[in-house]
Amino acid sequence: MAPRLPPPPQPNEPDTSNNARLLETVIDILQQQNTTLMEQNTSLMRQNQEAMQGLEASRTNAETTQRQLLEILDATRGVPGASSSNAAQPAAEWSLESFLQHHPAKFSGKCLPDEADQWLRDMERIFNAKRCPDENRLAFTEYLLTGEASHWWASMRAILTDAQNPITWEVFRSKFYEEYFPDSVRFAKEVEFLQLVQGGMSVSEYTNKFKHLVRFNTMATSEEWQCRKFENGLRSDLNVLISSLCIRMFPAMVESAKVLEKNMAEAERHKKQQTVRGPIVSRGNVNQRGSPYGRPNQSTNSSGSQALVPAGQSGQQGNVTCFKCGGPHYRSFCPQLVGRKHCNRCGRNGHLENECNMGGR
Repeated sequence: MAPRLPPPPQPNEPDTSNNARLLETVIDILQQQNTTLMEQNTSLMRQNQEAMQGLEASRTNAETTQRQLLEILDATRGVPGASSSNAAQPAAEWSLESFLQHHPAKFSGKCLPDEADQWLRDMERIFNAKRCPDENRLAFTEYLLTGEASHWWASMRAILTDAQNPITWEVFRSKFYEEYFPDSVRFAKEVEFLQLVQGGMSVSEYTNKFKHLVRFNTMATSEEWQCRKFENGLRSDLNVLISSLCIRMFPAMVESAKVLEKNMAEAERHKKQQTVRGPIVSRGNVNQRGSPYGRPNQSTNSSGSQALVPAGQSGQQGNVTCFKCGGPHYRSFCPQLVGRKHCNRCGRNGHLENECNMGGR
């Protein structure tokens, strides 16, 4: 508590004395209120500290209880016939019956290398989804081996046991790939992917093969790199159109290539339908009789004049019909006109060959 101030000097006037006493009274009241507030604050801080200590104790007790429960569960998990539902749940999740519910395929070893790789990938996908431990993975995989694959693993297990090597899931996986998917095949698949082009395949076939071979690529790739690789493998007509779009998302590029291929095929088919058309067929009510005379061959002599040669004498026989008798000859050679003058030089009637003036030209 602050020390009390000395009273002010008492003036002679009575009003000043009253004001001084009133001021002292106000100061005393304020000091009492300040003391009361400080006591209340101290009490609240003490209560808050006690509450924090109670919470800390409760948390410690909860951790201790939880630790004891976990110890009890670990102790009863390996006991046969334990009725704890929490301990039985992982065993049911990793059981063989639960694994077989996913219908995994058996492996006999009589397949292509990429099919063996796909089979093991399918097994690992099921194991990862079930969060199966390594020892269960090895046991389940051994159960699915049949035929030659089963004999191979039996001999390999004997070799590993004699060499006192640990038989784990990673060891099985390494030996499996050495036997059924060696590095030489993997590298050949990688080279096939790097050299893949569309060629005579459709865009759908090219896309399926691209997706099948891209998993064998060992280089670090991105989606933009895959788009450039897919674009460079397209045919030249599709490559020019796709490259102008600057697509860097693989699904969008594949869809655009399919649409462009379809549009180009429709345009080509429409063009063929317009160009490949037969000649215009005339109506049947026309005279089908051929010309009675063949077109004479025109041969130019040295003077520039053209001599007319009858078609019957030119060596090129055509379908000729005579106007006079309808026979297969010219009218000038018709037997019904025998006795009349006919010139064999110019092919006209009315004069003979010696009378023809064509020889003077």
